[in-house]
Amino acid sequence: MASSQGSGSEVGAARRAAATTSGAATRTPRGDTTGVPPTPPAGEKRTVRIQWAPAAAPRIRKALVEDLLARELPAEVVDEAEIVVSELVANAIRHAKPLADGAIRIHWKVKNNVVEVEVSDGGGPTVPRPAPPTTWAPGGRGLRIVRSLAHEWGVIEESHGRTVWASLGGPSRRRSH
Repeated sequence: MASSQGSGSEVGAARRAAATTSGAATRTPRGDTTGVPPTPPAGEKRTVRIQWAPAAAPRIRKALVEDLLARELPAEVVDEAEIVVSELVANAIRHAKPLADGAIRIHWKVKNNVVEVEVSDGGGPTVPRPAPPTTWAPGGRGLRIVRSLAHEWGVIEESHGRTVWASLGGPSRRRSH
C-alpha cells in the first residue's frame, strides 16, 4: 500500500529544509524573537513541563525537533528522537497519571550526537514494558517501537512517579537494566 505522505526520512528532510530556509522568526530560550534559530551549547539540557492531555505529544515533538535541528544533529537521530518522544508521551497519557502539578515532564540532553530523552509522569498501575507482538491489536506497539529505535531504554521508579528514558544515536551513561 503506497503512502501519500512519503517516508519518515523524506518528511524529516523536508522539515529540516523548511526550518533552515524559512524567514519566520524563531523564539529563543530567553523569549527574544530573532530570525535565526538558537544554537544551544553542546550538552545543554532542556526540560519542558506540559499539561497532561492528549494534545501534549505534538507540542513536545515540535519543541524537541526544533531544538535538535538547531543543534544540527544527524537527520536519523532527529527523526528517531521525534518518534520515541511521541510514543513515550502517548504512553504516559494513556497508561499513567499526571505528576502532582497536573503535568508531565520531558527532559532531554545531547552530548556527542547522542540524545537522551526522559518522560516523567505520576506513575500507573503497571510497569511499562513492550507488549507481545499481535497482528490485529489496535495498539500496544509503542514500547516495541521505542525498543527498536533506541540504543538503550529503561524505566526508573521514583517516589513521586515514574520516568521512562531512551538513548538515541549511541549508548547512554546509564544502563537500561
